This record gives sequence, C-alpha cells and structure tokens, in this order.
Amino acid sequence: MRKIVRTSVFLLLFGFLALIPFVGAAAASAQSGDFIVSQHGKPVGTAGFSFTAAHSGYDSTSLVRVAMQGLDYALSKTERLTPDNRLKHVQLSAAINGSAVTVVGAPDEAQLLLNISANGRSSTTRLDPHPAAVFLPDFDPGALETLLALAVAQNNRDLWAISPKGAGSVASIQLATYADEQGTLDGQPISVHHLVATIAGAVTDLFSGPENQLLQAELPQPGFALVRKGFVLTPPAQPGAPPQQ
Repeated sequence: MRKIVRTSVFLLLFGFLALIPFVGAAAASAQSGDFIVSQHGKPVGTAGFSFTAAHSGYDSTSLVRVAMQGLDYALSKTERLTPDNRLKHVQLSAAINGSAVTVVGAPDEAQLLLNISANGRSSTTRLDPHPAAVFLPDFDPGALETLLALAVAQNNRDLWAISPKGAGSVASIQLATYADEQGTLDGQPISVHHLVATIAGAVTDLFSGPENQLLQAELPQPGFALVRKGFVLTPPAQPGAPPQQ
C-alpha cells in the first residue's frame, strides 16, 4: 500500500509549481489517473500518471500533452521513489514549441544534483537536500500524487518543491486548510478537501477526494487547471474560508 506531492523554456516547464499536499488515507500501490488540462475552462491538453510497486519502492510515470495557440508542449517523466515516497531518481524529457529540454535529478546525503539541458546549453546545479522534497514540473498530476503521499507522513509540514527553473532551487511549501466542498466523480457525489499552498510567493488551490486522490488543481497562472476526468466541482456560493482553529 502507498502512503497517501511563455517567456522562456524554464518558465513554461517549471512555472506551475505551487502544488499542495494534505493528510488522508492510503491508496493502492498500483494506481493511475487521467486528467484534462484546461485554460479558462477550455480543454487544451491531457495529462496522466501511473504508479506501480517496485522491489525497493515505487516507479512513477507521467505523460502530458498540451496543444494551444502559443504553446505546443509534450512531457514524459519517470521517477523511482522509496517505500515512503522519497525521491531516488527522476528523468524528464520535454519539447516546448520545438525546443528540447531534459532534466535528470538524484539526491544523496550531502546534496541534490540536477543536470539540466535546454536551448543547447547544459548546466549542473547542487542544492541543499530535503527529505520531503518533490520534483514538480508543469501539469504533472503524478507529482501531485507524490506530494500528497509525503504530506501524510509529514503532517503537511516540512515539505519542499524542487524547481530547476533558472539555476535551480528548492522552495518550502506553506499550507492552509480550507472548508470542505462538494462535487461529483463519475456522476456520484463526493466530498472534496480544499487546501491552499504558497510556494515562492505563488498561490495554488488543490481539491482532493476522501482517499487522497487528486481531483483538481488550480494553478497560479491565470486560468490554467488540471481536472480529473469525470470530476465536477460544485462551486460554493462564496469562496471557502479556513475552518475555525
């Protein structure tokens, strides 16, 4: 069982990083999900992930395809995770408006090493390691699932987002829990958890189900969202407010 995280190539690939974890129940060790990428409610692409149990943890695969005016984007990401969802190795390949991007990352006890190749240039960045850090490229629901799983173990604290944007960085994630909302999944009513996260000043809303499955992610860039196929969020009369502590 798993414990259930246009101005340039790097901005497009790693700009949507404000993604949110939460506490909840476990999900099956073999799982998958399919999503619609939308802008202002209009479908502009698809995204999906799969997790499978491996000998020493989990293997994760994500595929994303976005085609819209001004953005032709394809992404393939593979990860190896420990049994407690810590990053062991990640490899990403993407094509953005005809420009190829590759990223390979692996942590050790002393550092997090990122090898980035884009626009014909290669760079290597060494970052301070954090045990509960998640590699978060654009539109990647698999990264969100990993983040959610880590949040369970961390009680929504001490979580970090790995970004190779620019020279590469690791940013902390601050979380706020909002009142639950409602929706439907494949036509059936479902209770929806709502959290808000801030990463490097960017705010993102995340909506998730009772079993910690990602249902919808509202990204900080205007109008962009990830929505699980078959899910519809029931809009509240007013924006939700944090519950009383």
